[in-house]
Amino acid sequence: MASYLLYTIFFFCLASATVLYLLRERWLPYLTVPNYLYQRLPSSFANDIEGGFSSADFDLTSNIASGDSRAGLDEQGKAEVKRIMRSDKVDFDEARRIYTERRFAKNNIGPDGRPRDPKFVSFS
Repeated sequence: MASYLLYTIFFFCLASATVLYLLRERWLPYLTVPNYLYQRLPSSFANDIEGGFSSADFDLTSNIASGDSRAGLDEQGKAEVKRIMRSDKVDFDEARRIYTERRFAKNNIGPDGRPRDPKFVSFS
């Protein structure tokens, strides 16, 4: 009798683990992991390029070539773009576009850059 219970529990755990493994792309983005498990993001333009935060459309090499002494890209923005790249499995340019559109939507700005305020008047 105890062996049937043991086999049933073992089979249930094995089946559950298999289902979780096969569906990991659905539940893994919702898993919260403490920040200290990830490496720190770079804090200069050279490190930003090494970290994958540069592309043909967003070129940081001119900043390095001109001797720009600023600290690099915004840390909070980089963390959000990195999260979008990881969770949505997109490249840097697409993640930057998604990040910008989300910031626009949060500030009541349309994807085309125009305010959504009904009182907004434009003279062009």
